[in-house]
Amino acid sequence: MTRWTSAVGAAQLARQLNAQQPRPAGPGTRKPPAYRALADGVRLLVLEGRVPVAARLPAERELALALSVSRTTVAAAYEALRAEGFLESRRGAGSWTAVPAGNPLPARGLEPLPPDALGSMIDLGCAALPAPEPWLTRAVQGALEELPPYAHTHGDYPAGLPALRQTLADRYTARGIPTMPEQIMVTTGAMGAIDAICHLFAGRGERVAVESPSYANILQLMREAGARLVPVAMAEGLAGWDLPRWRQVLRDAAPRLAYVVADFHNPTGALATEDQRRQLVEAARSAGTVLVVDETMSELCLDGDRPGGELPPPVCAFDPAGSTVLTVGSASKAFWAGMRIGWVRAAPEVIRSLVSARAYADLGTPVLEQLAINWLMGGGGWEQAVDVRRAQGRQNRDALVAAVRRELPSWEFDVPRGGLTLWVRTGGLSGSRIAEVGERVGVRVPGGPRFGVDGAFEGYVRLPFTVGGPVAEEAAVRLAAAARLVESGARAGTDAPRTFVA
Repeated sequence: MTRWTSAVGAAQLARQLNAQQPRPAGPGTRKPPAYRALADGVRLLVLEGRVPVAARLPAERELALALSVSRTTVAAAYEALRAEGFLESRRGAGSWTAVPAGNPLPARGLEPLPPDALGSMIDLGCAALPAPEPWLTRAVQGALEELPPYAHTHGDYPAGLPALRQTLADRYTARGIPTMPEQIMVTTGAMGAIDAICHLFAGRGERVAVESPSYANILQLMREAGARLVPVAMAEGLAGWDLPRWRQVLRDAAPRLAYVVADFHNPTGALATEDQRRQLVEAARSAGTVLVVDETMSELCLDGDRPGGELPPPVCAFDPAGSTVLTVGSASKAFWAGMRIGWVRAAPEVIRSLVSARAYADLGTPVLEQLAINWLMGGGGWEQAVDVRRAQGRQNRDALVAAVRRELPSWEFDVPRGGLTLWVRTGGLSGSRIAEVGERVGVRVPGGPRFGVDGAFEGYVRLPFTVGGPVAEEAAVRLAAAARLVESGARAGTDAPRTFVA
């Protein structure tokens, strides 16, 4: 019986392997044999989740041709992986990836750690803060008071509760973009919104342009939906979008969709300027591309003369009818990730199509959570809660920046004005290896390749500023310990260590 459930092509695997950053050279460094380097590369791809478990690998001859190495090298690498438990084979069925007994399956996204694991592990994998109190409790209590009339109905509202749709429409209108409730659909978080958009607009095999780097969970969602991702490199540092590259990709690739984060981009923290927003909307309209704009970080401006700071107009201000720009918002980053409320703002006909398609997905979003967010936004303390969020994010950011600069002076990053993430260049070390070793020393970080397409950004990690004070200092100390282990393993010509231990 065949044991593999998916397959990885030779060209795809070769691209991912070739994109891996080589170990830094040092005095006395012994270069590992070619088969060992190949086996280590495949193992890292499996541990990072970029090659799934139970994925059929290319035949030895095919991979040898794609990598321009001998078949003997590939055969020896496969044999090493089998000996370590990362590969299984059966005559006639080929070879497929595995993990050794006792090792957890690698996460393909950025799933948060279980609460019972937080005592021994500092979790910098999830860019989310604890709930702001007393506003969460007050919101739930307010929602319970408003629940009885809804309890006498069937409870299914595929477009969202009318009251919340009106509240969200009013908030866009107050920002200078006149909006009707018919332009709003409430979803189960921003992920639910983007999933619905992808299924409506981008069928299997359709091209979707994405920033490079981009948000890892969205990239994985699009891959699993069958999209062909077209990466568009971000400008250096916090400069935002590279408009000439965007125009070229939109013109040459003609993607059906493009996904962007204009406000405090995840993971770089970049903030697109007003002119960049205007130009990208014009380019998308000319190319016939639907622009999906993720606003989940938009309320987390940490610097400025007033709470929330001064931001450019929303991207949808340059397409108020919502025919080119589909805006996705969420309460998860600004308020609490446990409150799974998101929304889409678009043209009424787009909203109707999304609502119709929803009948075959999740039918609707929980009523109680919608009532809670509506209660908050309707005068129950949303702005006060978000102000607390901003203050907490600012303190955490400053503490983490200071700690990383002290413990890891060779690591490079720009400090963003908002959002929740630092995008850090790791001084020539492999981000994937730091992520792997970090699990052993008690700090969990995602390596840079999770945020790229086909193995890009090996020399980066993403550090969310979700911890502060002594915890941020300890996180930096543990990261420095992981970096030393990776560097010492490189000098020894080995990968250290080779197993995931939580």
